[in-house]
Amino acid sequence: MNRAPIILLAFVFFAMPALAQESPARFGVTEQRSTMIPMRDGVHLSTDLYLPDDVPTSIPTVLVSTIYGKNPYFENDPLLAELVRRGYAVAVQDARGRYESEGRYRYGSGRREDAYDTIDWLSKQPWSNEKVATAGCSYHGEAQIVTAAARHPGLVTALPMAAGSGFYSPGRGLAAFDGGVFELAQTAGWFASTGSQVFYGPPAWVDRQEWFRSGAARQFRTEPQVDFQAFVALYPTLPVLDLLRRAGSPPSDYEQYLLNLPDSEYFRSRDWADASDRFDIPALFVDSWYDYGPAESLQLFNLLQKNGTSEAARNNQFIIIAPGTHCGYNNATENTIVGERDLGDARLDFLDIQLRWYDYWMKGIDNGITQMPRVQYYLMGRNEWRSASAWPVPNTQYKKWYLQSQGKANSRYGDGRLSLSSPTETIEDRFTYDPATPVPSLGGHTCCTGLATEAGGYDQSTIEMRHDILVYTSPALETGIEVTGPLEVILQVSSSAVDTDFTAKLVDVYPDGRAFNIQEGALRMRYREGVDKQVFMKPGDIYEIRLDLHVTSNYFAPGHRIRLEVSSSNFPRWDRNLNTGGNNYDETDWQIAENAVHHSNDRPSYIVLPVIE
Repeated sequence: MNRAPIILLAFVFFAMPALAQESPARFGVTEQRSTMIPMRDGVHLSTDLYLPDDVPTSIPTVLVSTIYGKNPYFENDPLLAELVRRGYAVAVQDARGRYESEGRYRYGSGRREDAYDTIDWLSKQPWSNEKVATAGCSYHGEAQIVTAAARHPGLVTALPMAAGSGFYSPGRGLAAFDGGVFELAQTAGWFASTGSQVFYGPPAWVDRQEWFRSGAARQFRTEPQVDFQAFVALYPTLPVLDLLRRAGSPPSDYEQYLLNLPDSEYFRSRDWADASDRFDIPALFVDSWYDYGPAESLQLFNLLQKNGTSEAARNNQFIIIAPGTHCGYNNATENTIVGERDLGDARLDFLDIQLRWYDYWMKGIDNGITQMPRVQYYLMGRNEWRSASAWPVPNTQYKKWYLQSQGKANSRYGDGRLSLSSPTETIEDRFTYDPATPVPSLGGHTCCTGLATEAGGYDQSTIEMRHDILVYTSPALETGIEVTGPLEVILQVSSSAVDTDFTAKLVDVYPDGRAFNIQEGALRMRYREGVDKQVFMKPGDIYEIRLDLHVTSNYFAPGHRIRLEVSSSNFPRWDRNLNTGGNNYDETDWQIAENAVHHSNDRPSYIVLPVIE
C-alpha cells in the first residue's frame, strides 16, 4: 500500500547449498517508454518496456503493475535492472486511470481484465518466449494476486510481497477493517496520499504517447497534491466521513468504505482474489510480522495449494515471513531494529532468492530453489530463522491463558493476571471508555498513516499506566515459550452502551519492564455476529466475543512475562466508536461507555496461544 521500493536483505537457505551454475550472460538496457497497450474496451495503458541490448529471441518477461507512477520504478528497484542484464524483458505499467494510462481509476475494479489483456499483448511480442511473471511489493503484490486469479495461460509464476490486501476475507477489504472497526489512519492515509481519481494529462489534440515520451512531460505534475502533514493533524476531528474533504483531497473511493458495511456487496464486488478463485502458478510469498497482512498472505499460501489446478501449482507454494514492517525487508541488518525493538541479525539475500526463483520457472535453470522449506519465518525474541513444512506449523499446541483478577485490573499497576489455570471466582473488571480521550496508538501493524511510530515494536509501559486499559500479566516464565501461529482472544464483556468496541493487544514484557507489542485486534460489538449485519447490545447483558489477533511468531524468553491488554480504543489506528449506536462515521457527538470484562469458571475470558513445543 505504500511507495517503498522493494529491495531486500541478505540470506542463506537454512544451510541449503546453492547448486553450481554458469554465470548468466550480461546485457545492456534498451528503454521503450510510454508504450500504449490496448485493452479490450479500447482504453490504452501506458507501459515502459526495458529490453536487453541486442535482445535474443524468445526471452521471458516480468510485469509490474503500479498505481504509484511507473517512471521512477525501474531505477529504484535493483531486481528489475538485474533481470534485464540477465536477459529478461521488464514491463512496468501505470494501472488504468493512473498517471499516463487512459480510463477512470476506481480502486479494485477492472484489474483482472487489464492484467489478462496486458499479458496477452506481452506474450505476442517478437522478442517474447510467451512466458510472463509478475513482481513487486504492497499494491504491486496485491496486483499479482489479482493477476493470478485472471489465469492467463502465459502467466508462469508470481512473487507476491506484502500482498495481503489482495485477498478478500469478510470485513478486511484493502485491510480497511479489523473486526468491523475501521482502520482510520491506514485507510484515510492511503486514500489521501494515493487514492486520487484525478490525473492531469495532455489536451485531446496532442498524441498521448508522444506527449508522455517527451522531456516536457517528465516535468509535468499529473496528480493533485495534499499537504499530508496537515492532513495527519486532522485525524482527531469529526465526522470521519468528511476527513479527506477537510484536507482538500481530490475525489477518491474513501467515502464508499465508510458508507458500506464491512462485508457488503460493495466490497464483495471488488476484483480481489477470494476463496472461490482457482490458480495455476507456483508462487513465493513474502511478508513481515509487523505488517498489516501476514495472516492474509498465509491464507493465500494455503489457498493456492488448495485451489491449484495443476500439480505444479499445488506443490510449489512457498512463503517467507520476515520480522520488519511494510515492505521494509531492505532494512534488515546484523542489528535489526523494528520500531524500537532489537530483533537481531535478520538479514536475507532476498535479491538472490528472487533471481533464482525467476530463473528456475522462466528459464528452466535447475538451481535448487524449490528445495528450500515451504515455510520460512523469523522467530522474534529468539531472533533466528525457522522453517516448517506447512502452516500452521505442524504439532502446534493451542494453550489457553486465562484472565484473572480481584476486580482491579486497571493499568499495569492493577491486579490483573494471566494464568494457565481457569478462574475459581466470578469477577468483573470495569473501565470507562471516553471517545474524547482514546488510548493512543503506538507502533503495531499498519502502513501509510503518516505517523512517525505507525508500525513496529514499541515500549507500551507508559500507555499501560492508563486506567481505561485492563492489564493481565503472567508470572515471569521459568522456561521460554515459542508462540507461532494464529492468535485469538475470547472475552466475556458487557457495556452500558448499545454499541462499543473492545480491543486486545499481546505484549512481551522484558525483565527490565519494557513491554513490546506483539499483535493486536479489535471488534465492534454490533458486528459480533458477523460483519455483514448489525446487532446491537442490551446494556448490562454479558456477551461472549472473539477477537482475531491475526498471526505472529514470538519467543517469550525465560524471565519474560506474557501480557494481554484489553481496552476499547487504539487511536488513530482504529476510528473511535462514539458509543451512540448511530452510523459513527457521520456523527460529531459521543457518549461515555462503562465497559467490563467478566471472568469465572463457567464463563472464562482467555487468550489462545499457538505454542510450538
